Amino acid sequence: MVIIGLTGGIGSGKTTIANLFAQKDIDIVDADVVAREVVEPESVGLGSIIDHFGLSIIKGNGELDRAALREIVFTDESEKQWLNQLLHPLIRDEVFSQISACHSPYCILVAPLLLENQLDKHVNRVLVVDVPEEQQISRTAQRDNCDENIVKNIINAQITRELRLSRADDIIDNSKSDFIQIEQSVDALHKHYLQLAANEK
Repeated sequence: MVIIGLTGGIGSGKTTIANLFAQKDIDIVDADVVAREVVEPESVGLGSIIDHFGLSIIKGNGELDRAALREIVFTDESEKQWLNQLLHPLIRDEVFSQISACHSPYCILVAPLLLENQLDKHVNRVLVVDVPEEQQISRTAQRDNCDENIVKNIINAQITRELRLSRADDIIDNSKSDFIQIEQSVDALHKHYLQLAANEK
């Protein structure tokens, strides 16, 4: 299976790009979706989080209060490390289980921390969705209705934009609102990836 690792900083528009590939019948494995699945009510992951942080990070319906947890871990490095050590193996196992079940000519692995967690070792190409940091902050604060300082802390926890771009095989500039241009970029990459997949057979 040819795997394309799709990554980018928070608020860069990874989901938008992934959806365009999905419209071409390409299987998508989204690490963020998997990250939510491994902390669903009654899961082992959520049980461990409750044991560590207490019930204050649980909503009335039994689901994880992600915003409350995010405020804790992005202001306390030791708590962030604890959470990462718990969740990363759970997420990684489920991600590769889903990839093994893909049937399209190639698949897209959407992972915000693709490079930080060294998942790029398992993909054939790294596709970076890029926007300037100011856009990341404004888009995310508006989308998640959260404080800009929290967004800045998340950005600072990720690798720098320059380093991410230096490790990209392919780049989509998502800073402009020219959707036709974005679609054309995805079309060109899709053809390239299909050829790559054909050559791997």
